[in-house]
Amino acid sequence: MNTMVLLTSSDLNFTVRRQQPELIAPAKATPRELKLLSDLDDQDSLRAHVPLVHFYRHEASMAGKDPVKVIRDALAQTLVFYYPFAGRIREGVGHKLVVECNEKGVLFIEADVDVTLAQFGDNLKPPFPCFDSLLYNVPGSEGILHCPLLLIQVTRLKCGGFVFAMRMNHTMTDAPGILQFMNALDEIANGASEPSILPVWHREILSARNPPRVTRTHHEFEQVAGAAIPLKDTVQQSFFFGPSEISAIRRVIPRHLRQSTTFEVLTACLWRCHTKALQLDPNDDVRTLLIVNTRFGRGRFDPPIPAGYYGNAFVSPAAVTTAGKLCESPLGYALELVKKAKAKVDKEYVHSTADLLVTRGRPCFTSVRSWMISDLSRFGFRNVGFGWGKAVYAGPAEAGFGPLAGVSFLVASTNDKGEEGRVVPMCLPPEPMKRFAKELDNMLGSYKNSKDSSIIMSNMYNWQNHGQSD
Repeated sequence: MNTMVLLTSSDLNFTVRRQQPELIAPAKATPRELKLLSDLDDQDSLRAHVPLVHFYRHEASMAGKDPVKVIRDALAQTLVFYYPFAGRIREGVGHKLVVECNEKGVLFIEADVDVTLAQFGDNLKPPFPCFDSLLYNVPGSEGILHCPLLLIQVTRLKCGGFVFAMRMNHTMTDAPGILQFMNALDEIANGASEPSILPVWHREILSARNPPRVTRTHHEFEQVAGAAIPLKDTVQQSFFFGPSEISAIRRVIPRHLRQSTTFEVLTACLWRCHTKALQLDPNDDVRTLLIVNTRFGRGRFDPPIPAGYYGNAFVSPAAVTTAGKLCESPLGYALELVKKAKAKVDKEYVHSTADLLVTRGRPCFTSVRSWMISDLSRFGFRNVGFGWGKAVYAGPAEAGFGPLAGVSFLVASTNDKGEEGRVVPMCLPPEPMKRFAKELDNMLGSYKNSKDSSIIMSNMYNWQNHGQSD
């Protein structure tokens, strides 16, 4: 049985022929058991699904091979090693999540569309036209509990390329974790008998201590009066940052901050533009939440998170200030705040986060006047090819997370000039999005046209923060 649907967007019209969704179980018998998630895994903020998408060109060396069959067969083999993904989550005592490993399987959809990859445009980036047709939401599958933990759709394109789209239950895994699973799927699709990195569960290492003790300040979980921007009231737009844009921003960084990472620099710049676009009361507190993964960085966890661990292993320290101070100060001010927040993360901060989640009833991240950012640009999502080579685009399908709009990602990308860089999908209400784009354009334009601006801004920053007397 198959379903044919005619889809229309402002950019593209096409017909999708979709086969009946099927459940793919592990190719061999796997343990039937219960596995506890960690206290970082089952926090309320992560009880949502995340869509990812990869676009692939036609590959002459794969002529005669069907990406649907290759990936479907490899999926069954990969689930032998990652068998918890074939199970279902249920809730236990105290709101605690547990995975019932029962071999029920993950959802898989085979589809065809009558368009070519070129028709999606030269510069692939979110939002994608008619994305709902490339990752069909199977009715009844979108719950966190008692539902499939992965949904995968492979859609053949008329040109011989294809689209691989996936929806993941975030309580099970984070970005490095799902990439590890996809790398295993890629290796087995290319003939390997097992993954080069075997999966590790051990979720207890990121669970609360006994007794729990909150030892750090966690601005990321503070309860703030007001309402978050709902995703349904927003529009999506992506912004590309290549060498010239990054260089322009770095020109205005004070000398003592010149060793800042690109993630830190872009976060400071985008947070400032995002705040200006919202036109908030100058006295309102605003914050940016930084996704900091404990797998990476010296001293963030000791002993280090084991290779093969695929659970959520990140914390999200927040930089906080007022809207007026952020918007009126030079970029160096925002950058200092970002760097200080990121530097707070060590083993004790991670333990304190897990302890807070347990003692305070698993609170959600602060979403009022907040913007969260995660850097996925160096993980290598585009290198997952299943035999068809490097993906043209690979990463999140949209900005936002669950019902919330204030979440963005840095994604490795190439623009229409062939320049390597990062694309950042943003999510804002229509009028603030226009103001954001204008503010960013004006900022980059002024930075690109500036000469010796790093010296000027450094002097201004030092005067404002160190040179004033009572």
